[in-house]
Amino acid sequence: MIDKLGMYLQYPFVRYALIVGVLIALCSSLLGVTLVLKRFSYIGDGLSHVAFGAMAVAAVLNLTNEMMLILPVTVISAVLLLRTGQNTKIKGDAAIAMISVAALAFGYLLMNIFSTSSNLSGDVCSTLFGSTSILTLTQKEVWLCTVLSVVVVVIFVLFYNKIFAVTFDEDFSKATGTNSDGYNLLIAVVIAVIIVLAMNLVGSLLISALVIFPALSAMRIFRNFKMVTVCSAVLSVICALAGMIISILAGTPVGSTIVAVDAAAFAACHMAGMIKGGVRK
Repeated sequence: MIDKLGMYLQYPFVRYALIVGVLIALCSSLLGVTLVLKRFSYIGDGLSHVAFGAMAVAAVLNLTNEMMLILPVTVISAVLLLRTGQNTKIKGDAAIAMISVAALAFGYLLMNIFSTSSNLSGDVCSTLFGSTSILTLTQKEVWLCTVLSVVVVVIFVLFYNKIFAVTFDEDFSKATGTNSDGYNLLIAVVIAVIIVLAMNLVGSLLISALVIFPALSAMRIFRNFKMVTVCSAVLSVICALAGMIISILAGTPVGSTIVAVDAAAFAACHMAGMIKGGVRK
């Protein structure tokens, strides 16, 4: 098995996939803790559906670089979700459901009406659940992902204290002069970038798992925000790397394999948390 893995690692496209997968997993886990604590976990699911709709439009328009359309549309939708979610008439969960379902239906409708592919069902399934496109990344796409990932990590590190304050007590943050709305907007935009990056890795329907599972797993063991964030990042990277290696060796779908490993890690962390709690008693 080690020899087989070593043989695969000789190919640049496999190394590119592993690099991108690790970077996406790291970025997803950093803000996953904040989203879970703010009860806004499903924003990733909603934005992933928006990204699917934007991808359908880009495919219909035959754009050579789909990212030029998908990224701004997803970012704008993140802003709209944030603003609409603060509306007293349309609550946050209703806003996410409304936008995500509409975008998913609109995208699938466009792909049916204007499709030039002979395998529409296969294209849709690959987009929703992930595909082998993670193994066909070009060097330019890898660099783009690397730059965006570095930007996400730098933003999180620079504004860590503000994000922490907004996460736990938004009203107190506003009272002390912190621009809570601005930082919530920053979180939404960063999540939108992460969603777009993760589409090729796990697909539209599985992205929220990449954001939520590591955070929930870390919360089973730790109670400190910083420790939960660090543990979440480590778990996410390990699970993504293990999932991709298993996928490459066993020939299983990349996205679902990574999510399955994340789910197994959550079960293990849950058991560890129960044992840890029992020992304390």
